Amino acid sequence: MKNRIRVLHVAQAAGGVDRYIRMLFKYMDHDKFENILVCSHDFKRVDYNGLADAFEHVDMQRPIGKADIDAMKAVRRLIRKYQPDIVYAHSSKAGAIARVANIGLKKNGDKIKCIYNPHGWAFNMRCGKKKQMIYTAIEKMAAPFCDKIICISEAEKQSALDKKICKQDKLQVIVNGIDIEEYEQRKIAGLSTVSRKSCGIPESAFVVGMVGRISEQKAPDVFIKAAKQIKQKIPEACFMIVGDGPDREMIEEYARENNIALFISGWVENASDYISLFDVALLLSRWEGFGLAIPEYMLAGKPVVVSRVDAIPEIVKDTENGLLVKPDDIDGTSNAVLELYKEGALQMKLRNKGMITVHEKFDVKRTAKESEMLLNSVINGGGTI
Repeated sequence: MKNRIRVLHVAQAAGGVDRYIRMLFKYMDHDKFENILVCSHDFKRVDYNGLADAFEHVDMQRPIGKADIDAMKAVRRLIRKYQPDIVYAHSSKAGAIARVANIGLKKNGDKIKCIYNPHGWAFNMRCGKKKQMIYTAIEKMAAPFCDKIICISEAEKQSALDKKICKQDKLQVIVNGIDIEEYEQRKIAGLSTVSRKSCGIPESAFVVGMVGRISEQKAPDVFIKAAKQIKQKIPEACFMIVGDGPDREMIEEYARENNIALFISGWVENASDYISLFDVALLLSRWEGFGLAIPEYMLAGKPVVVSRVDAIPEIVKDTENGLLVKPDDIDGTSNAVLELYKEGALQMKLRNKGMITVHEKFDVKRTAKESEMLLNSVINGGGTI
């Protein structure tokens, strides 16, 4: 295949970024685009068989430190080796490394283009003011070294404008999406081996679940404290967390001390298999670039209770396709779940509207198509789609 646009993707953080890149590679036109992945050791080569045209590991670490210099040198060598048309940097750390590594490099006499997708701004995290200032300063300094910044939500774009990261014309919103086709094919084929029995959950239980890393961002502490209140009103309630993380032991200890029936799956490849067991789905994030779990919940036909932060209100309209609660609101969360438990008509309304929402707005095929349009525009000297 000749005259394909060669895109060299650089990524450090796995998790949601890994899933995003895989879906992008899957649905981009392979006759028109060649995708090369340069990534940290958190990514698995086997996951990109048949998706990536080339795959390279580089030692990239999450903390800022001296190792970043070596990572920049390694990425720069690979840019020279592959001679891409565009360098596409994913997430904050890779965004800084790739943009610096690409400075001054050319292909056929022309500057190698660069685009950047933060996948959620680091300066929006709950951290000290000093860290927020450092993250903001890094983004401002690195912004001139890319041609376009992709925001995965309107909220992310507005955050960039509020912080004066760059001028508005450098920002392009390409709303995130999920792989609806894969979900439907997997469901038709009956590939899931997960059941309530295999998870030790009674068939009659009312299951309240969440998908996400068990860490401060996803507020597992709010989830488990709300679970205590819910259990007092719904004795048959059981709780499930699909994921893992540094706060797991603390959450499990709280569940044991308060006699809460809690199942934690650990990291799994197909979260949708577990989502199918939920009666109500929660995402109580304290900050969120997008919140992919929400359209995944909706696709599975689950009523959602989610926090009103960042991009989430762009997905969920309160009482229309889900229920919104304030962040850190334990009482509000438990009351919303109790309302859904009691009101079957509300449950059905939210299920139906949620499924319509995800099909209309959050198909990753649309994300891939808009990404192709932007890549073409950047190559042709434009920058908007």
